[in-house]
Amino acid sequence: MLPRSVDTIAAIATAHGRSGVGVIRISGHGIAALANEILGKLPIARHATYSNFMDEKGDVIDQGIALFFPAPHSYTGEDVLELQGHGGPAVMQLLLNRCLDLGARLAQPGEFTRRAFLNDKLDLAQAESVADLIEANTSEAARSAVRSLSGEFSATIHELIEQLIHLRMLVEAMLDFPEEEVDVIDIDRRDVLLNEIQLSLRQTLDRAKQGSLLREGAHVVIAGQPNVGKSSLLNRLSGEDIALVSNIPGTTRDVIRQAIQIRGVPLHILDTAGLRESQDDVENMGIALTHKTIRHADLILLLLDAKFGLTQHDQAILEDLPTDIPRLLVFNKVDLAKKAATSEVRVSDPIVYISAKTGEGLEELCDKLLKSVGWRDQESGTFMARERHLRSLTRAQSHLNNAETVLHSMELFAEELRLAQTYLSEITGEFTSDDLLGEIFSRFCIGK
Repeated sequence: MLPRSVDTIAAIATAHGRSGVGVIRISGHGIAALANEILGKLPIARHATYSNFMDEKGDVIDQGIALFFPAPHSYTGEDVLELQGHGGPAVMQLLLNRCLDLGARLAQPGEFTRRAFLNDKLDLAQAESVADLIEANTSEAARSAVRSLSGEFSATIHELIEQLIHLRMLVEAMLDFPEEEVDVIDIDRRDVLLNEIQLSLRQTLDRAKQGSLLREGAHVVIAGQPNVGKSSLLNRLSGEDIALVSNIPGTTRDVIRQAIQIRGVPLHILDTAGLRESQDDVENMGIALTHKTIRHADLILLLLDAKFGLTQHDQAILEDLPTDIPRLLVFNKVDLAKKAATSEVRVSDPIVYISAKTGEGLEELCDKLLKSVGWRDQESGTFMARERHLRSLTRAQSHLNNAETVLHSMELFAEELRLAQTYLSEITGEFTSDDLLGEIFSRFCIGK
């Protein structure tokens, strides 16, 4: 565990640039002396106090609101002073320098939140959700981050841990007796408890995966032959003319990326060069880049011409696509198709018919696209989960599955339960290495 700091830290808590209001945040044990120098007094706790902010000569740097939060009832759990003045970069820097001259030091990235974690104001999952809420790009992502910040994710993890502890207590009690004296009722109870925990963990992992999708977004690659409307579809999905549209084959030669959101879910759409044999060296470079991009996709939209259906060339492209990446077959230009050439298509991948030009079928495309990347609307909400959360949940699930295979050996069964609990405890920070904590908080902004 990182050591608790005793020094006073300060930072500009508002974003860089000009704004109506700027905030300097100060936390530590030297707040009273610092406040006397800048404000002439220590403000009344939790009362907004209008004050002059003074320099070392007694001249006014700025005027604004001072707020004092005494420990432990503050964000960091330490004495905290916030100075809210005008948000010009120059005046904010003058006021910050005044704090530093009085003995405070510049806060490291995420240090305020790290102190909140070390002082038991937040657990690690809640602390991470602070950064996730700041960085949220969609309303759904913001709501998910708020749920995690309020402790909903942590409470679910703690409930799983309590269930595991209860099962471990039963197993340890069974280990204290000879095997022939173990009651059948205890064995049945053990199996029921294990099944309940496995079910709860599967549900939690499912919700966490949804939250991870909200946080990271999904990479969707649009692939297909030249002139099937890939760039037109990108423009239709993004709502603006991002890609050049032309009837000349091979117009798109580089990968064009555009971040969009569909129903609150962030997506990274990538338009690629048409897949065909070409004698143009530059176009072949673009085709090679297309294949490389496809291998890193979360979903492949294989675009086809509805007038011709699934041609032999399309079939060759389809067979060449990675089998471990979901595919969605999108038949475009239905507004130009005189007959349903796609009606004879026999493939296992989901199919949708659209017109990128008119927008026909776009709603169905959005439905199937979200479903294909793993998004499902959930009444119970999602958690803003990170990759490390998913890894810990998956490892805990693996150990519970292992436990089910060693029911004949109570010692091995107990060890698998212990390991599962350890990985769950990593999520909230009960068992976390200092290196991991340093990496997590270093990604925060300075004022948090």
